[in-house]
Amino acid sequence: MVLQSSGQVGDLLVQEVSYASPRGGWVPASLVVPEVPGLHAGILLGHGTGPAGRKHMLPYALDLARTGAVALLIDGPYVRRQVSPVTFTPQDAEGQLQHIVDLCRAVDLLSARTDVDSDRLAYIGHSHGAAMGGLLAGVEDRVGAYVLASGDGGLVSHFGGDGPDSGELLRLPKKDRQRWLEAMEPIEPIRFVGHAAPAELLFQVGLHDEAVPVADAEAYYEAGSEPKEILWYDAGHVLDEQALLDQVGWLAERVGIAPDRFAFRHGCGRISCRTN
Repeated sequence: MVLQSSGQVGDLLVQEVSYASPRGGWVPASLVVPEVPGLHAGILLGHGTGPAGRKHMLPYALDLARTGAVALLIDGPYVRRQVSPVTFTPQDAEGQLQHIVDLCRAVDLLSARTDVDSDRLAYIGHSHGAAMGGLLAGVEDRVGAYVLASGDGGLVSHFGGDGPDSGELLRLPKKDRQRWLEAMEPIEPIRFVGHAAPAELLFQVGLHDEAVPVADAEAYYEAGSEPKEILWYDAGHVLDEQALLDQVGWLAERVGIAPDRFAFRHGCGRISCRTN
């Protein structure tokens, strides 16, 4: 890991770092570390498809760090390359595989820290980050708790179902559509989230989600392994403050963060301020 810069935000240390990806290139990341001595929980955060990547989730990471967690955020491969996350070519499969490998490497970094209790690791993902969390849960056994907010079963589920974006896939020539599906279906997160156990899963769903149909969110939940829980909100794709409070409370019981220290100090209190 290479340290790029370091600064203070109140009683938190914020470091901009990068690390080598096993599949090539360097992964830019942000670390938020409490200055309180001792062993902390480690929380990895997964962003949505917006071009800002991890920066959207940094305010939330600051709030989480105050609860007694070392938070780590990385940029997905498409953010680093400044390209669309979906090209409907087999390159999407390569990018998704690299994303998961880079997340596993991020777990390596958290686990190796002397201020992190490697038995208290969690993941929080929103939208596409929730889908990537389901895939990660199926292949990574060191993370004990996953929060999957406003997610569906992956890009095939998202573009191949009845949602608002399904038309983009249908407009492709049949040969190109089949080629993309053949590349993506074997690594669809909904195929992996059922292998998360013994990790625990929390699914959060907006009843009025304009990007993820309720049926797709339910299918993702049903595919998950036990133990799991689903919470519903009177919200759209952008969940509300209660969803964040529920995340913190749920994680407090599983990785030992302190929910009484959580406050919306650095963001507007809505998940949209953190991720798309």
